[in-house]
Amino acid sequence: MSATRAAAGVGGYDRQRELQAFDDTKAGVKGLVDAGVTAVPAIFHIAPESPEYSFPVLQQAAADGSNVAATIPMIDLSCARRDELVRGVKAAAETVGFFQVVNHGVAGGLLAETLAAVRRFNEAPAEAKRPYYFRGGRDARKVSFNSNFNLFQAPAANWRDELFCELAPEPPRPEELPEPVRHVMLEFGDAVHKLAERLLELLSEALGLARDHLREMGCAEGLGVAGNYYPPCPEPHLTLGSTKHTDASFLTVLVQDGMEGLQLVSNGKFKSVEHRVLATKSRDTARVSVAAFLNADVIRSTRVYGPIGALTSPDGGDPPLYRSITIHEYLAQFPKKGGVDGRHTLDHFLLRQPTPTTM
Repeated sequence: MSATRAAAGVGGYDRQRELQAFDDTKAGVKGLVDAGVTAVPAIFHIAPESPEYSFPVLQQAAADGSNVAATIPMIDLSCARRDELVRGVKAAAETVGFFQVVNHGVAGGLLAETLAAVRRFNEAPAEAKRPYYFRGGRDARKVSFNSNFNLFQAPAANWRDELFCELAPEPPRPEELPEPVRHVMLEFGDAVHKLAERLLELLSEALGLARDHLREMGCAEGLGVAGNYYPPCPEPHLTLGSTKHTDASFLTVLVQDGMEGLQLVSNGKFKSVEHRVLATKSRDTARVSVAAFLNADVIRSTRVYGPIGALTSPDGGDPPLYRSITIHEYLAQFPKKGGVDGRHTLDHFLLRQPTPTTM
């Protein structure tokens, strides 16, 4: 049944009613699994005509990481030559839009414990998670738990639950955080924020700008951390852990566990990589990842963002591609994307289509 027919209630199926019933449980996808579901509910089905089935995969990350380096660039932050490091970041950002960082200075134990803490939260009894369940927008509460932030906008729900914590510019009080993550989330946020500022310096230099240019633009004022939990799925061929999308952030730092599932595709100067997550068939083990989104201060920022003047020549051969917008204009459009129109969120702000290049 197509998403359009389902939404219309063909065959007695009322999609909105089913979505509301699922949301009202406040137990997420994990609640379905705990209830012993053996078939994926229709609200999660990807329509056969969906562009999700023509996803041009760049690289499916292997569980042991053995084949990642072959196609995804690796950036070693211990490299002594700054110019070499900048060249590597520039090449990765221009061609792939995604790179793996090693020797980054964030303790492996901290990363492992953050993943474990997110898993413990999601695998706690439903009644322990329910007080954090909220669907009023990420900017309304510093800590929230739900399943599918765009549940009622997207054509298909994803087989995923999420704990979201807004850590900067004003972190939550420790007592606002769920007990399973309270001991580690703020420390993780501080560490990943420092790493992100180092990466923004390299990206600034890669653009030929001053080292502090992107930071001074406010690209790391805000920090939101999403703890993603992908429960085992009885019919992974019918749904996805996360449908293809680009992130609503200036920079995303992703920490993964050892389970495969992330898929990337290369989509300006730098690319915003489109990615998705497969549903997993594993009967016993859920997949966990933690994504740190570096952004403007999404609550108070009134700054207007647009193509960087030093990188454009309006009267020459490199005019601006996008109109200037506020972060609020962008975020208001982002939930509507969700695969509804098959366009990237930034496409809605194009001034003109980019000129195709030839090799």
